[in-house]
Amino acid sequence: MRRRSFLALLGGASVWPVVAGAQPAAAPVVGFLHFAPAAGLAHIVEALRQSVKDAGVDIMIEPRWAEDHFDRLPALAAELVERRVAVIVAGGHSAALATKATTRTTPIVFLTGGDPVADGLVSSLSHPGGNATGLSVFTSTITAKRLELTRELAPHAALIAVLVNPKNPTTGPELRTLQAAARAMGQELLILEADGPQGIDEAFATLVQRRAGALLVGADGTFSSRRDRLIALATRHSVPAVYHSREFAASGGLISYGTDISDAYRQAAGYVARILQGASPADLPVLQPTKFDLVINMRTAKALGLAIPRGLLARANQVIE
Repeated sequence: MRRRSFLALLGGASVWPVVAGAQPAAAPVVGFLHFAPAAGLAHIVEALRQSVKDAGVDIMIEPRWAEDHFDRLPALAAELVERRVAVIVAGGHSAALATKATTRTTPIVFLTGGDPVADGLVSSLSHPGGNATGLSVFTSTITAKRLELTRELAPHAALIAVLVNPKNPTTGPELRTLQAAARAMGQELLILEADGPQGIDEAFATLVQRRAGALLVGADGTFSSRRDRLIALATRHSVPAVYHSREFAASGGLISYGTDISDAYRQAAGYVARILQGASPADLPVLQPTKFDLVINMRTAKALGLAIPRGLLARANQVIE
């Protein structure tokens, strides 16, 4: 029976003990916005919730997924603001920009592959100065390093394919970095574009037709959410591939080099907990990764009949046997 109805039966008597009738305070609601589909990334939401809880705060999460439709992000961000969530976690460069453009008051914790200062998300990395802070993995060194690893993996490949999402705003800077690095080492690249399942299938068909000797998969949430499909196609066509996230290698991809995405979300959870406990985003410096892991899946290498260079194995942070 609802409390209001019960009091009405008592004739509106005011003898009900206030403490006894009080309900526990509702857990704060945290919004989560991402441009990719939920499939393949939904575990991030639970990991975020658990990590915030481990930091001392119970929360509820209100997720919004743009399902690869970047144009939906502003409306989804507006929904979360209207929902009056306590904090919005923006996963990805475009989600961060859409959320920042929607609100100047709701605290934002972003994870972006772009430059948060150049993009107007923060005033500076050390002193964000507004309602947003988070993590940035913006560095051209990582992109160039992945190309070096791909070339080391397939030193005789006349053509290396690069898979990118043309709708992702970070694709332009990533490609410019890759093309400059390729020119410096005399490597020809085959740029393949895909923004969904059909595009991925068509990209692999072109890769096979052009006989590319290796594949470099760009850092993109759309690809992360479909990592199983990408790994299956690379295995089917016996293409050695390098990915941006440990999750790929753990799921059967050949090699990954980059930050640990799960760890990045754990760091984001720490900022969410601090904001809910009273900290201001303006005072929380933007975090940048200092460690980049090289993970090699030897089971996949054996399935491909590929000998991994000893120098590459020696530098690996983890070798999956």
